[in-house]
Amino acid sequence: MLIRIVRMTFKPEAVDTFLSLFNENKDKIRAFPGCTHLELQQDYQQPNILATYSYWENDEALENYRHSDLFKSVWAKTKIHFSDKPIAFSHKRLQTL
Repeated sequence: MLIRIVRMTFKPEAVDTFLSLFNENKDKIRAFPGCTHLELQQDYQQPNILATYSYWENDEALENYRHSDLFKSVWAKTKIHFSDKPIAFSHKRLQTL
């Protein structure tokens, strides 16, 4: 399993626009082959910083999504609202307590 975290800093006035876009597409993203979990999180102190937290069956599943028309469409509509570069992390789970 691959855990993917993408932290995005938005222009404050664009947060609601992004939330609408996410809500329009979240079911399609979650239903994409290989995606087994999807969350949207918001920074506790800075509401214009959001992060997606997703689980993918493997690297190939994530790469298939990243090359899909769905991703390209959503990402094109998302990145225009950034106030800083996004930061992406890929992790694997070592322990759950």
